[in-house]
Formats: sequence, C-alpha cells, structure tokens
Amino acid sequence: MTTESTEPAGPAGPAEPTAASGGGARAWLRERSELGVSLLLFALGVLVLTDALTMDVDIAQRGPIGPRTVPFVVGAGLLLVGALLAVDVLRGGRGEAEGGEDVDLDEPADWRTVLLLTGVFLGAAVLIGPLGFPIAGALLFWGAAYALGSRHHGRDPLIAAGLSLFTYFVFDNLLGVPLPGGPLMGVL
Repeated sequence: MTTESTEPAGPAGPAEPTAASGGGARAWLRERSELGVSLLLFALGVLVLTDALTMDVDIAQRGPIGPRTVPFVVGAGLLLVGALLAVDVLRGGRGEAEGGEDVDLDEPADWRTVLLLTGVFLGAAVLIGPLGFPIAGALLFWGAAYALGSRHHGRDPLIAAGLSLFTYFVFDNLLGVPLPGGPLMGVL
C-alpha cells in the first residue's frame, strides 16, 4: 500500500511526481533540469581550458599576463559557476519562474522579424569583405532597425552610417583591431 500526496495543486497545476512517489529517475531529473545548464557550463569550461593549454605562444609573448591569461580565467570561472550551480540544485535550489517580462506565451513567434534579422546578419557577413566594414556595418544597423520596426526612412540610414563609422574608428584606431575599409579605405 502506497501513500500518495493529498496536497492541493499549486498555481502551476498539479504537483509533479517525485522519485519517492514512483516517478523514477526521469522525474528526478525533470525537477532538477538546471543540472543540464551546470553540465553545459562545466563542458564549456573544460573546452576553454583545453584550448588555452594547446594555444601556440611565441617566446616573445611570454610574461606574467600573456595570451593564455584570459582563457584560463574564463575557463576557471565557467568551471566554478558550473560546480556552484550543481551544488545549489542538488541542495534544492530552483530557478525563479519568469514573471518580470510582459510576454504573451500564447502568441505565435514573429517569424518575419526573425527571418529579416537573419537575412540582415548574413548579408552583412557576406558584404563585409568586398564593401568593407563602414558600408556593411551601416547596412547591418539600418536593416536591423527596419526589421525591428523603425520606419524613419530619412533618419535611420544617417544614424546607421554614423554608428558604423564611429564603430570603425573605435576598433581600427583606438583599439588597434583592423577592420576592412573596402572602397572607402583611401577616404577614411
């Protein structure tokens, strides 16, 4: 004779079975689905650390802070967060339910916007080589604004061009990250 819980169902619906009430391992894992996130973080940490250990480092680049430092810190951080999350979940911690966003889950996805953004990103990736970053970036920013609903046809291209040029100058001149200039290379 088994005893079943007679607790009333909570706001989320009827209570799910636990491992003790006959649900088995599948129910136990379902109640602790955050362990999957923990496992993913741990796997990413191992991947980053493995990549950092196999990185070719020139003898001139060695020192207290070299090209391996940031990957080691990021990989160790991923391992630490993954382990802490697993410990928290196994101790009974649960993720907070989504409640702060104004999202109607009954509405279908806006596939038009998703496809437009995908096309804009792929187009920018293809055009950055022949046209350079300033032009491809301006098309990217303008296309993303259009896909997300902005219909200011006079203002949006000017803002996109300004943002693209600003980004180009910051990366190319201030940060020392060379971006392709394309046909505007002699002008910029």
